Amino acid sequence: MQQLEEKIMEQVEGTPATGMKVIWREFIKDKLALVSLVILIALILITFIWALFIDREKVMQINLMTEFAPPGTEGFPLGADQGGSDVLGQLILGARNSLAIAISITLVTGIFGVLIGLMAGYFGGLIDVIIMRVLDFYMTLPTLMIIIVFVTIIPKYNVVTFVFIMSAFLWVGTARLIRSKVLSEGKRDYVDASKTMGTSHFKIMLQGILPNISSLLIVELTLNFAGNVGIETGLSFLGFGLPPDVPSLGTLVGTAKNQVVLENYIWVWLPASMLILILMLAINYVGQALRRAADSKQRIG
Repeated sequence: MQQLEEKIMEQVEGTPATGMKVIWREFIKDKLALVSLVILIALILITFIWALFIDREKVMQINLMTEFAPPGTEGFPLGADQGGSDVLGQLILGARNSLAIAISITLVTGIFGVLIGLMAGYFGGLIDVIIMRVLDFYMTLPTLMIIIVFVTIIPKYNVVTFVFIMSAFLWVGTARLIRSKVLSEGKRDYVDASKTMGTSHFKIMLQGILPNISSLLIVELTLNFAGNVGIETGLSFLGFGLPPDVPSLGTLVGTAKNQVVLENYIWVWLPASMLILILMLAINYVGQALRRAADSKQRIG
């Protein structure tokens, strides 16, 4: 019934419902998802632009004279932490770092996972068996524990190192999902026709199959982005994330582990906690709208 309604809408409007048009319709029908998308884009743009005008050395400078300065005093709009450092500046820089890390991990794992999944699902046979055994091995590993070990044993690591450590273990889910979709997509007539015409395997995978599973891929990357933000902030909260001198949302929230700070100086950890909550909710609602757009049976619009 839903598909019939879509065809009627297409005939009335005179244009086919392309992938982006279906996604846009879904956001128009779901006001909460649309507001979440606007909030998410605004937060990302404001954070990255604002961070360009902040001096990290000045923000992280320790000044015991302004220790735990309340919001609105000593020139600190959101107050100061236990080292007398500006909470607002750390919040902006920390959000920029957390978002940049999550985006980088999502892109790296997405590209690698898609390529591996495409090869496994398209070629099948021995190649698929070998790749799947490797993926099964990765699935049995305690990923977070191994990441913590690598972060601990590497003497001098930075943001780039941290991204590659996490990316090395977080691409498996994307690869498995893409492989299962390509297995069914590879049996369609257009793939057989392309092979008969002598089209190269590389071109069939990237220009034929990949565009047809793009909606699923967008949903997967969006949800992975939310998960990567959570993993990075969680590791930083536990002390196994970014180096101590690099601000992060997780490190700001981590100050709440001190009972005194938790009870008496909520301005140190509450802004970062609220920002994480807003980011997670916004990404979740956007991901739900994208998931509905990818599944015609669940669409609102």
